[in-house]
Amino acid sequence: MHASLRKFAILPLAALLSAGIAQTAAASEREKRFFEQMEGEWSGPGEIVAGKYKGTKFVCKFAGTTPDGKIGMALDGGCRVGVINQEMSARIERSQSGYRGSFLDGAKGKGLDVVGGSVKDKYVVFALHRNELTGAMRAQIDDKDTMNVTISVHVDEELVPVIGMNLKRLDTRTVGALSAQ
Repeated sequence: MHASLRKFAILPLAALLSAGIAQTAAASEREKRFFEQMEGEWSGPGEIVAGKYKGTKFVCKFAGTTPDGKIGMALDGGCRVGVINQEMSARIERSQSGYRGSFLDGAKGKGLDVVGGSVKDKYVVFALHRNELTGAMRAQIDDKDTMNVTISVHVDEELVPVIGMNLKRLDTRTVGALSAQ
C-alpha cells in the first residue's frame, strides 16, 4: 500500500480507538464518582418482603469505602433483628471482565458472588449468584444522604424483590463534589 494511502487508512482507525478510550475513561470517572458517594456511615431500616421470613423487619448500619486506585466499593457492618446481630459485608471491584466480588464470604461460603454489574447515573445493579440461585442487587442514591437497596432473586423467569433497605447517611463529611451535612 502506498504510504499516503496507509496514512489515510490508519487515521480513521486511530480516531476510533481514541474515541473508545475517551468513552472508557469517561465511564470509569462516572463509576468512580458514583462509588465515592457510598463512602461514609449509613444506617436505616429494612424488611424481608418475600419468602419464608416475609415481614421481618431489621435495622442495618454500614461503613462504606472505596478501594485505593480501583473502581468499586466495600460495605462493612451488620443488621439487627431484635437482639440478634448478623455481620454483613460486601466487596465489589471492576475488573477487565466486569464487576466481581462477594457478599459475606461468597458462594463458596454462606454468601453470594457478584458476577457482573453496571453503573448508571444514580444507581448500580449487580448480578448475584449462588449455586442455582441468581438475582440482583440494586443500590440507588437519590441524594447525598439517602441510599435505597433492593435485593431480588429469580423465581422462574421473574425477578422478585426479597429484601429492601432505606439507608440514611450518618456522617458529616464531603462526598465527591457534594458536601454532606
